[in-house]
Amino acid sequence: MIRVVLPAHLRALARVGGEVSVEVDGDVTQRSVLDALESRYPVLRGTIRDHVTHRRRAYVRFFACERDLSHDTPDVPLPPAVATGAEPFLVVGAMSGG
Repeated sequence: MIRVVLPAHLRALARVGGEVSVEVDGDVTQRSVLDALESRYPVLRGTIRDHVTHRRRAYVRFFACERDLSHDTPDVPLPPAVATGAEPFLVVGAMSGG
């Protein structure tokens, strides 16, 4: 099981209280984790990535194992600690402005 931490507004939208777990078959990548997340919580479709292009939304960032994975390609394997469930995959809402 892959552990996923969502920002507060997406937890509220999905009606979950904290960290969620999803099962991924095959390689554990950003794409496979997000596919599993959107499959389990359909209300999240389009909130983290675009409906059509599946590109990450501008103000969303991905982190794991103290590393920013936001600009990695979606099919790059996630760190082994995420794949084993030892560390969570973090979806973070970025902020901008002054």
